Amino acid sequence: MSAIRRAAVLGSPIAHSLSPVLHRAAYRELGLDDWTYGRHEVDEAALSAFMERLDATWAGLSLTMPLKRAVIPLLDEITPTAASVEAVNTVVLTGDGRRLGDNTDIPGMLAALRERGVERVERASVLGAGATASSALAALARICTGEVTAYVRSDARAAQMRGWGERLGVPVRTAPWEDAAAAFEAPLTIATTPAGTTDALAAAVPARPGTLFDVLYEPWPTALAAAWADRGGAVVGGLDLLVHQAVLQVEQMTGRSPAPLAAMRRAGEAALAAR
Repeated sequence: MSAIRRAAVLGSPIAHSLSPVLHRAAYRELGLDDWTYGRHEVDEAALSAFMERLDATWAGLSLTMPLKRAVIPLLDEITPTAASVEAVNTVVLTGDGRRLGDNTDIPGMLAALRERGVERVERASVLGAGATASSALAALARICTGEVTAYVRSDARAAQMRGWGERLGVPVRTAPWEDAAAAFEAPLTIATTPAGTTDALAAAVPARPGTLFDVLYEPWPTALAAAWADRGGAVVGGLDLLVHQAVLQVEQMTGRSPAPLAAMRRAGEAALAAR
């Protein structure tokens, strides 16, 4: 009989995470009947103790906020991708007891864009300046040949984004949030802000928009994404990102490749429709 293997998503709050739905769908498709995937409410204060309790049955962890940076001191090694944005969303637990950290959000973003035919752009815009925005810049470092304009709400956020640009090798210009409608002049706009933040911008979508990558998946579509699609623009959504980064997690944790992207997406869509 095969040994039970365990994985889970950690974070706070965590109740609405779609990760269990996606990973369990992958396990079913891959015939990994002895694999389980759960969710655990864990904040920064409880993270170290949780990880100390993990035994040899554990194969990996998915991490969401606020744990992506807090986990780094608890790991034996992190990949250059994770180090570039100081954020880990994937921990692989090896047979010899090592804890390896990676960031699949960045390649997940690239894969989601590539799926929509976006492999190279001459310039781009980013709405917002939080943790997801830094991942967006890291992704743009690989596909954007020109300047990225970040639309932010404060001088401190502007300085932060310019700092990330310097670190990641991306020329970043910052502009005030009041000018955010100008973001849509770029061939690619990545919206990284919380739900509702971009709703007022929906009326400013141009007649012939480029590509919008809105990292939200609930509620979906956002007002901005709906207006974008109505005008014939290409839209990449948060579920696309979630599925593509989960595919990479499944492959790393199970050692099986390729992970079943289509089955995972169907499971995610069904779970969202049922909410």
